[in-house]
Amino acid sequence: MKYVGEAPQEELATGERSTRNRVARSILDHGPSTAADLAERVRLTQAAVRRHLDALVSDGVVEARDQRVYGARTRGRPAKVFALTDCGRDAFDQSYDKLAADALRWISETAGEEAVVAFARARMAAQAEAYRVVVESAAPEDRTDALARALSADGYAATARSAPGPQQGEQLCQHHCPVAHVAEQFPQLCEAETEIFSSLLGTHVQRLATLAHGDGVCTTYVPRSGHAPARTTSVSASTAGRNPA
Repeated sequence: MKYVGEAPQEELATGERSTRNRVARSILDHGPSTAADLAERVRLTQAAVRRHLDALVSDGVVEARDQRVYGARTRGRPAKVFALTDCGRDAFDQSYDKLAADALRWISETAGEEAVVAFARARMAAQAEAYRVVVESAAPEDRTDALARALSADGYAATARSAPGPQQGEQLCQHHCPVAHVAEQFPQLCEAETEIFSSLLGTHVQRLATLAHGDGVCTTYVPRSGHAPARTTSVSASTAGRNPA
């Protein structure tokens, strides 16, 4: 993009990068988003947001996809949403993915799959101690939201909302995962996390989608009291359900 005058061009280019970072960060924090949602969150016109999205798509940071529909379908074409690519997530991640994957692979080869499972459970149990304090101090009806806040403090950009459709429960959504790339190879990390969520919330939960499986957000269904899901708590990230709708 060209601007008149060298100084204004440099200044405006810096502003453009800053605004694009805000758009990408909003997608990271909130998950796949429509241009209208982004415009509202970053306080720009939809036309301006679409211009930044075009640049982010061109750079391989963001990709467009049809919006995933949970529950009953509505008529018409699904809304177009924009999600971060692996490259886009890498720009925010400072984790040592390769080192972690190599270490887990070595554990698996030398001590067996059971050792990987034990490591994943021990890691999540230690991480969950701080979450347990927050969750148990909340009223029962607020515990999913309390867990979302605790996860967000650890960089998971988590939210809680009522489950759509006839389901009697909530959805715990994690829009970011610092170990998503490692979990692609070692779904035991996701399985251990699901087990911990069940323990913290005192109910069976169902993993509907995961970033490691290629979904735009990790989604866990949490039933309200007396409405247990039909399936078991622990769902492997390699087979974790993309919503069949």
